[in-house]
Amino acid sequence: MRSRSNGKALASEYLGALRHQRRLAPATLSNYGRALDVLLELNGKRPLQSLEAAEVRRYVAVLHSKGLSPRSLALALSAWRGYFRWLARHRGFQSNPVLGIRAPKASRPLPKALSVETAQRLLDVRGESSPLLTQDAAMFELLYSSGLRVGELVALDLGDDPAQGEVTVTGKGSKTRTVPVGAKAREALDAWLAIRSQIAVPDQKALFVGARGRRIAPSRVWHRLTAWAKRRGIAEHVHPHMLRHSFASHMLQSSQDLRAVQELLGHASISTTQVYTHLDFQALAKVYDAAHPRAKKK
Repeated sequence: MRSRSNGKALASEYLGALRHQRRLAPATLSNYGRALDVLLELNGKRPLQSLEAAEVRRYVAVLHSKGLSPRSLALALSAWRGYFRWLARHRGFQSNPVLGIRAPKASRPLPKALSVETAQRLLDVRGESSPLLTQDAAMFELLYSSGLRVGELVALDLGDDPAQGEVTVTGKGSKTRTVPVGAKAREALDAWLAIRSQIAVPDQKALFVGARGRRIAPSRVWHRLTAWAKRRGIAEHVHPHMLRHSFASHMLQSSQDLRAVQELLGHASISTTQVYTHLDFQALAKVYDAAHPRAKKK
């Protein structure tokens, strides 16, 4: 146990140096202390000087298998890396076995999409009472119909004319794509274009405008969609990108054509689009749990 006792003493000395020289917050020091305790526990009687990168990787795998999150693993590795850097500078250690070792990547949260029924309830409206509400209907129908990003939506000009059945937009990385515009969106756009002059200032090129008649800002689209959803009794927090997610999820459920959905969304990599296959599976799993006689709880 001598080696481990020596490791504890060195760890305590290192933490003391951090406390006085770098003036780290008590909570950070506490986290570092726990991380070093874990390292010493995993290392057992083995001398720290002989620890190699392969062993450190194994320790990370062990902690990951026990449920430690990627974020916690990254913190532990940071503490270990700093500790071995200090040992090399002040105690003559020859190498830092933690250099170049990274924690597993955190899994990306699944994008939130509306159900088909909720999307219908959100958008199935007629005869809005004001020009701005008529414009809202057109904007939200277009977001859902064509899977546009909010930045692409607000950048549209009158000359882009999506009411004709398709629209060309420039997305991330200055990548241009042309997407179809559905019948419901075309109807809503026609209704908006018929009264647009009541709000838009003269010679305004923007297709969609704010209350002052100039190009609408993305933040206003967010605000108006949130208010729109609340008025329709939708409990979920609905934002413009959720309509894009809903477009992708519903298209994939219906067509099963991942490549086509990739093109419509303008994703450079199909791996970005594949996240929607997980949403599709979740929907299928819910149907299974509700319908299959052997899945129902007694």
